[in-house]
Amino acid sequence: MSFNHLPLLSVLVISLALPARPAPQTGTSGRNTVPPAVVDKKPAPPIFSYNPENRRDPFKDLFGGKELREKKPATGLADMEIEEVVLMGIVRSGNRYEAIAAFSDGFPLTLREGQKLADGFVFAIEADRVVFRKTSDKGFPLSRPKDIIKEISPEERTHD
Repeated sequence: MSFNHLPLLSVLVISLALPARPAPQTGTSGRNTVPPAVVDKKPAPPIFSYNPENRRDPFKDLFGGKELREKKPATGLADMEIEEVVLMGIVRSGNRYEAIAAFSDGFPLTLREGQKLADGFVFAIEADRVVFRKTSDKGFPLSRPKDIIKEISPEERTHD
């Protein structure tokens, strides 16, 4: 036997091994009736659930749809976030610089290096910019602090 006839032989063996289809049944009226068609029912998709086992559910909103802290009027620098600081100017006091910033209601205050804010602190004050170091975001500490620079526009700068 050559291997060229092997595919034909395998088809013949497979067709002989399959069971024959049953003949249509004859009803009481004498006519041939066809058995009802078999409907393939697909299984319902599985319902997934998460068992936290005393751990936080990673699919659940951390804040429950709410902000962590409610917006309230800032009463001091420690209540302000870096994004809320409006830089109005920079002045020289002796051999160091101080920044003039505004509260959300426009009331001015003085910023010095090292002063704390709600989400960071004043890292450096230079002649034309203030560098803030952001250490937390929405109450959660950042793994790596982020520097935010706010500059005085060239039109607002005055030269000594």
